[in-house]
Amino acid sequence: MAATVRHGGDRVAQVLARWGVGQVFTLCGGHISPILVGAESAGLSVIDCRDEKSAVFAADAAARLTGLPGVVAVTAGPGVTNTITAVQNAQLAQSPVLVIGGATATVLKGRGALQDIDQLALIRPAVKWAGRCTTVAAIVPTLERALTEATTGVPGPVFVELPVDVLYPEDVVRQWYRAESGSLRTASWRRRAEALYLEAHLARQFRAPHVDVAGLLTRRTGQADPLSDALQARLDQAAAALRSAQRPALVLGSQCMAGLSDPEPLARAVRALGVPVWLGGSARGLLGPGDRLQFRHARGAALKRADVVLVGGFPFDFRLRYGRGLAREAMVIAANLSDRELRLNRTPGLAFEAHAADVLIALADRMSGRLAAEDGAGGSWTPWLEECRGREVERDEQIAASARPDGELVDPVHFFSRLEQVLADDSVLVMDGGDFVATASYILRPRRPLSWLDPGVFGTLGVGGGFAVGAGAVRPGSQVWIIYGDGSSAYSLSEFDTFVRHGMAPIAVVGTDASWQQIARDQQSLLGSSVATTLRRTDYHRVAEGYGGVGLLLDEPSAVDAVLARAVEVSRQGRPVCVNVHLAPTTFREGSISI
Repeated sequence: MAATVRHGGDRVAQVLARWGVGQVFTLCGGHISPILVGAESAGLSVIDCRDEKSAVFAADAAARLTGLPGVVAVTAGPGVTNTITAVQNAQLAQSPVLVIGGATATVLKGRGALQDIDQLALIRPAVKWAGRCTTVAAIVPTLERALTEATTGVPGPVFVELPVDVLYPEDVVRQWYRAESGSLRTASWRRRAEALYLEAHLARQFRAPHVDVAGLLTRRTGQADPLSDALQARLDQAAAALRSAQRPALVLGSQCMAGLSDPEPLARAVRALGVPVWLGGSARGLLGPGDRLQFRHARGAALKRADVVLVGGFPFDFRLRYGRGLAREAMVIAANLSDRELRLNRTPGLAFEAHAADVLIALADRMSGRLAAEDGAGGSWTPWLEECRGREVERDEQIAASARPDGELVDPVHFFSRLEQVLADDSVLVMDGGDFVATASYILRPRRPLSWLDPGVFGTLGVGGGFAVGAGAVRPGSQVWIIYGDGSSAYSLSEFDTFVRHGMAPIAVVGTDASWQQIARDQQSLLGSSVATTLRRTDYHRVAEGYGGVGLLLDEPSAVDAVLARAVEVSRQGRPVCVNVHLAPTTFREGSISI
């Protein structure tokens, strides 16, 4: 950490370091330079991206993979407005991201200064909390408040506006103000009055007593938190319902991983319960690639048959058919940090407004006697497990049978079947696209917890480059894969420049079918036109080469294994690589559009 506090940027860095934040993602700007310099002096990594959205996506990914808040600093005006899509994505994904926005000097607010807009009014609807500092003394408590808001309760993004004159050194700011007020010796009485006002304003900005507080939040470790007496009694009811169940099912979403620096206690609890489980979003990979309790297919069929359904950190939204995807007579037990999501579209029989990990760990503890008596095999649930496994095997066989290893171009099912064989145990999968990415989700298996990154319920395209930057920053040395559609790739291929400059070596796979295929397929079928859905088979691999990466073209099915091996080799050498896969037409996902 910096030995002395030279300016407001050093104070920002002190707070971030105290919270364990290791990186600040950014796109530079004069309004925020002291933050970046302060972070560098404090030993934090400053990782500059080529687009503000990518910087926010990088912070989002870092937050999801570490359980710590992700931090991004952007300059005033367009720097802030460029973040809005990514910030809204973080809000819906419930990611604890701190966005620090620069701003014009406090005395120039609303007077037509460069890049001066009402940033708070614009960004408030997309964040959990927003605040503005007008004195140096307010920097530390405001940031502490923001980070606490981001990480407690339902996690989410927060925004802090830091005007330029609370960040730069006092002597620099005084020079700016004096240049503005001019010479007092020759000034008019009006100019003298303005100068006195500015002096008083400076005194308030820089002389107010500083408030230095320790971090306010006890970090989650994955161990169960104490639950209230009311929730404890409800847990007894949940355990009783589960003991009497014949066909229980468990669905876990991203929120169950919120704040878990160590997800292993949750994984142990899920295994101890012995219930068939379907994992979504960031929860994918919780049990590794091949656990006997984990299922990927036929979730809808299972939930319609289940008599007791546990839903953890997963709202009853379109993915669960707004609650109608569960049998009407089923006992539904749900845990969610959000009271609104807990009861959205369907009211559970037993509702826990709490962290799903805490509830499941406590529930597994209550069920331990039953499970021990039945040797942990699920006892009377064995036939149900076998029924679910039968559907799983049948669907896997259907997918394998649909793969076409021969032809003029590369079949996506065949490609992902081969990619599945080469994924490293430490791999992180970044998903950014429509049809090609959705195909991947049927086949690729995350190797460990916190190793799957997708945009979440907002369905945002363009996350790929930023997510990969975040993954590379917090998982140095891990194998990072970006699965791009050719449409989505154009949003963030420029981040290959960021990869090269910061020594990151992800492997980007672009599925090129010269189309926004997920839209085109149904638009053509339902409306009889492909208007606005046609692309070119662009040389995306050469675009990556232009930014300093390595480009590989894959347009022969017989070359899949060799090109993948070459991509892995290049990445191990420390160079980012882009594989441009020319896809053959496929009907694998016909009729799958979600709206």
